[in-house]
Amino acid sequence: MGRILIVNNTSILPQSGFAPVMNKRIVIFAALVIVMGTLWLGAEYNWRRGALFITGAGLGIALYHAAFGFTAAWRKFSADFDGRGLRAQMLLLAITALIFFPAIAGGELFGHKVGGYILPAGTSVIVGAFIFGIGMQLGGGCGSGTLFAVGGGNTRTVVTLIGFIAGSVIATAHTHWWYALPTYGPISFIRIFGWQWALAINLGIFAAIVVLSVYLEKRRHGTLLIQTRSEKPPGRRILTGPWSLAAGAIALAMLSIVTLWLAGRPWGITSAFALWGAKILMLFHIDVSTWPYWSGWRAASLRQSVFNDVTSVMNFGVILGAMLAAALAGRFSPTFRIPPLSLAAALVGGLMLGYGARLAFGCNIGAYFGGVVSGSLHGWFWLLAGFAGSVVGTRLRPMVGLPVEKSSPQTV
Repeated sequence: MGRILIVNNTSILPQSGFAPVMNKRIVIFAALVIVMGTLWLGAEYNWRRGALFITGAGLGIALYHAAFGFTAAWRKFSADFDGRGLRAQMLLLAITALIFFPAIAGGELFGHKVGGYILPAGTSVIVGAFIFGIGMQLGGGCGSGTLFAVGGGNTRTVVTLIGFIAGSVIATAHTHWWYALPTYGPISFIRIFGWQWALAINLGIFAAIVVLSVYLEKRRHGTLLIQTRSEKPPGRRILTGPWSLAAGAIALAMLSIVTLWLAGRPWGITSAFALWGAKILMLFHIDVSTWPYWSGWRAASLRQSVFNDVTSVMNFGVILGAMLAAALAGRFSPTFRIPPLSLAAALVGGLMLGYGARLAFGCNIGAYFGGVVSGSLHGWFWLLAGFAGSVVGTRLRPMVGLPVEKSSPQTV
């Protein structure tokens, strides 16, 4: 039998030499805002809006406790063939697709009307996802990763989020030009093959990616890498973390299914950033309503409260959920000692994230994850171009003083 290697997950485990202490004030604050926000949204709008807010909080908790990200996973695979994060993504996609494909084909889930993200697969997706892939490595987070890092107290990522919002709204001034470039148009595997065959094809692709990652990982490291085992009792681990990547994938899949049922469409993130940026510009009397992107059905969102926007509500929930998780884990401790070059990279990375996301119809969640589990070709275009951009971004990280992790295995 081959050796088993245990690799530390430094992003979620405490530093050696001390045991983290729960930050009770932040726990009380985050929990209170989540509860009060859920009740207020339910009373002011409807029960589904409140439920989506608390679902967002659940997503934030799962993302933080499992340290479930796309940025680090892709970086570790491209730099060191560490495929654990990539395999967790395939598990997330597979579980979600099992429910999404028949639901989207039938147009309903548990009696509620639903639909998928079936969007054009063309030039704008490829260029946008590639730009996004570079930005995620410089900024240190993807769509979901930026939100849960901000909620978890990562002050550098606040700068990334500012750039993310700015890049998103800047892109809305240009999207009409990008969207006019050559494209294949919306292509749905479900419509072409039927949901059963479409599901089988996609599950086969997920499995192939898993097999490839296992092969390359064993070839590089001589064996399969696994996560450090936590010594906490299972009950305490659920509350304070860390969770395994597999547990995180299962939790995210379940909450994504809940989102489809409640919102009638898959989980999304970055359209809210464009809206926030547009509203900020309007405070300075810049009329973005004349831009083609904000015409039609989007025009109403400029006049309404951000709490009327489902994506914004869920984003706020993700941030607060991650804050609660970080405080429960005793790891909510913002630091303001950040090298200027690193801050500059965060801002540039954020601008690229925002601009790329709007070109590509979303980020790793809305376009890649949401597109693939909806059976849309554009989701796979996004994955290929986004991963290629991530490889480039990984090569650029040392130039701005950012690390590229290498696995440090311990044989057991």
